[in-house]
Amino acid sequence: MPRLTGALEPRGSWQATGCSLARAIDVVSTRSAFLLLREACYGTTRFDDFAARAGISEPVAAARLRELVEAGLMTREEYREPGQRARLAYRLTEKGAGLFPALVALMEWGDQWLTEDGGPIGFRHRDCGEPVQVELRCAAGHHAGPGDLDVVHRR
Repeated sequence: MPRLTGALEPRGSWQATGCSLARAIDVVSTRSAFLLLREACYGTTRFDDFAARAGISEPVAAARLRELVEAGLMTREEYREPGQRARLAYRLTEKGAGLFPALVALMEWGDQWLTEDGGPIGFRHRDCGEPVQVELRCAAGHHAGPGDLDVVHRR
């Protein structure tokens, strides 16, 4: 597991207040929000498709999509099909797309620990066809697991 080392303050002398993980969870705090983000990452843009593909009610989808837009993770844009009334499409912002690696990491964890068959889907790199996975690496490119990390209090 990560450890605090060196000439840094002892772990008992500080708390992880203002933690970025806690802030992120505050933004994406519900199962339905995660599922809507998943669908947006997969290319879903229409409200009806979001609700159906995420398996949630339309009122829940509307509330969560509104929250995701307010948090800056998605944008709303109007579109109109010929002969139809104007409707809203939802698209990921750069901020929202930045959550994709975290979503894939959660999916990989579920594939490993919550299924017997490795899960229903995976990802392949479009250019070479090889499987894609999420992993931690340091700035020098070394693989880093929990036992390889030091916690650094930056404030």
